[in-house]
Amino acid sequence: MKSFNPECRCCPRLHEWLCGIRERFPDYHAAPVPAFGDKKPRLLIIGLAPGMHGANRTGRPFTGDHAGILLYRTLFELGLSNQPESVSADDGLRLHGVRITNAVKCLPPQNKPTGDEIRTCNRYLARELDDLDPSTALLALGRIAHDAVLRALGLRLRDFPFAHAAQHTLPQGRTLVDSYHCSRYNTQTGRLTRDSFLQAVKLALRAGGMQPSNI
Repeated sequence: MKSFNPECRCCPRLHEWLCGIRERFPDYHAAPVPAFGDKKPRLLIIGLAPGMHGANRTGRPFTGDHAGILLYRTLFELGLSNQPESVSADDGLRLHGVRITNAVKCLPPQNKPTGDEIRTCNRYLARELDDLDPSTALLALGRIAHDAVLRALGLRLRDFPFAHAAQHTLPQGRTLVDSYHCSRYNTQTGRLTRDSFLQAVKLALRAGGMQPSNI
C-alpha cells in the first residue's frame, strides 16, 4: 500500500466531481493532491482537504488560497520556510523540517467530505504516519484532521478530545497537537488569530524536538 496514489478513484462521488471540474477548468490540477515539504520532517501538519481554487488548482497543499496565508506566513516567521507566501507549485517555496498533507486528498463538493470518503482516504494517511519516525510531531488543523489522525493510528476518538492548542500524548511516543483550521471563516471571525495559531504551532514544534524562533 502506497502513501499516495495520484490515480486514486476509490470515492466515486469525488472522482465524478473532479472530472466535472477538469472540464470547467482545464488548467486546474483537479486530482488527488500529494503531501508537500521535507521528506523526513520533525513536524507533519494535517489539513482537511484541498481547496477549490487553492490546492485543487495548484496541486500543492494550502497553495494559492486564503487558508494558506496564515499557515505559510507563520512557518516563514518561525524559520521553517524560505518565503512567506505560497502562490503556485513552482514558486520555489521550500519547507525545513515540516511536511504538509491532508486527511482527504481530493477536493470534496462544498469542502465537505462524507464520512465514508474520510474513512476511505484514511488508508493513505495511515501509511504516511507509518513512514514517519514516531517522534515526529503531528499538528491537526481542525477536528476532522484530528479525528483522521486518531483513526489512522487505530485509536478511540473519545480518548483524545479535540481542543485548540491541546497536546495529546499518543502510543509509541507520538504527540498530537490541535489547532483550529486556518480557514477564511476562522480567521475573519477571530476564532483563530495569529497569536493563537502561533501558540499551537510552537507547541507542535517543541513536541517534535524543534526550537521555534522567538517572534
